Amino acid sequence: MVPEATPKFSLFLLIFRSLSLLPEASSIGQTSTPKAYLLTRQLPDKSSIPGLLGRRNAIDSLKMLPQRIVRTSALRNSLAVARRAPIAQRRAYLPTHYADKKTLDEKYPDPPTMTAAEDPGMNGGYINPPRIKRQHRDPYAQWWDPQERRNFGEPVHEDNDVLGIFSPWDYTWTTTGPGLIMISTFVATFLGVCGLVYLNYPDRPSYPREFEGGLEKELGGPGAVRARTEGDEEP
Repeated sequence: MVPEATPKFSLFLLIFRSLSLLPEASSIGQTSTPKAYLLTRQLPDKSSIPGLLGRRNAIDSLKMLPQRIVRTSALRNSLAVARRAPIAQRRAYLPTHYADKKTLDEKYPDPPTMTAAEDPGMNGGYINPPRIKRQHRDPYAQWWDPQERRNFGEPVHEDNDVLGIFSPWDYTWTTTGPGLIMISTFVATFLGVCGLVYLNYPDRPSYPREFEGGLEKELGGPGAVRARTEGDEEP
């Protein structure tokens, strides 16, 4: 069994054959001038016609060599793309006995449809436990979860987010009267402390600044409002 030639080996073989068919330097040097050599090429003997044709074919092959390389690479890329499987087939391929519609319907059937009388809560027929907030349960009972006051495997209400122990709904820590008393006490205490500080805080000692001549000239001349000068009354 002959192994298949690689693209690099085929390219090297093509170049070698083309170079072997080129005219040798000795045959060109036999003529005295290039013109004589051209005449000999224009008027070949019958015996040299196959050789000239082979040389021309070799020269044409060398000229077409870049185009052949480009065509070969493009053909190779197109074949590689054609051999690729679709993305869905490569990533999500499942055997028929797994991906068949009948099998999927048996394993994952559609949810049953219920009437309004059968499902008054519109929750798929789920039976909710009593709507009791966790904070109203006995904090000293032997709960499986002492923080949430819940036992293991106990069904959860569909509104568990508002019935949990940390829910702010159903505020029972204090009533309106005691709450107002506490807020009023805080406000009165804060204002009383501010008043005591204001009455007992010492003022900063300061003296009115005096300027020579009251800066009469600098502020606009006679008739302008001047600054304080020596001898003016205390403000």
